[in-house]
Amino acid sequence: MPRTRPFAQVDVFATGPCLGNPVAVVLDGTDLTGQEMQRLARWTNLSETTFVLPPTVPGADYRLRILTPRGELPFAGHPTLGSARAWLDGGGTPRHADRVVQECAAGLVTVRLAARSLAFAAPPLLRGGPLDAARLGRITAALGIEPGRVLAHQWVDNGPGWAVVQLATAEEVLALEPDLSLFPDGMFGAVGAWPAGSAHDFELRTFAPRCGVPEDPACGSMNASVGQWLTASGRAPAAYRVSQGTRLGRAATIGIGADPDGTVWVTGEAVVLVRGTVTL
Repeated sequence: MPRTRPFAQVDVFATGPCLGNPVAVVLDGTDLTGQEMQRLARWTNLSETTFVLPPTVPGADYRLRILTPRGELPFAGHPTLGSARAWLDGGGTPRHADRVVQECAAGLVTVRLAARSLAFAAPPLLRGGPLDAARLGRITAALGIEPGRVLAHQWVDNGPGWAVVQLATAEEVLALEPDLSLFPDGMFGAVGAWPAGSAHDFELRTFAPRCGVPEDPACGSMNASVGQWLTASGRAPAAYRVSQGTRLGRAATIGIGADPDGTVWVTGEAVVLVRGTVTL
């Protein structure tokens, strides 16, 4: 039988109201089938909808299932931060005062707590290294650019299947007019640097047609894996700032910081804008 469940919608990585990436969070997903979860994810039509469940492994504060309009993801970044904020806002008490530990299909993910911002530790890559020529060709064709404009390229897959190309400038990234019909099952992005002294260091755009998300306003998982690549390869400093969502009328800011041991943290604000219930 359907029942009323607590629900929240959280704006993640925003620099002001409604300028980030929203995530819908069902704070009690118990007894829901995967089909029922998928039906709601299609209905919300957001890049992700999440469901909070009791943990099944020691050390976790809760378990999270993450669904796009077309399927389930083992991990995603802005839903991780948004769900942590919604869980805390809804009265959740973490085992440790300074962090939340999320269980998801990709394993345990630590989320550090601050007054307004949250930061998650980037999960390990499932696949890295340069792209093969065929994959690179499909991405550049979909982006409408010649392969020679790509400074570097990399698999940055931490679950969703991400690949990325680096262009010379942020302006080139913003000027892209992708034709996703040329790569309908793609999961890829483009990153380029802003000039020294700018408010941000890089502009990132993320395209996820395979998940039914043509362009993600602010993508935590891709920022995490791109951050691992850029900082480890010396293409970026140990700490930098990313802007995302500009072409979509958003103004997201994502902070990247690499610890001396190589752990990369993805930081951003997460603000609950909608509190209520959903009947499922």
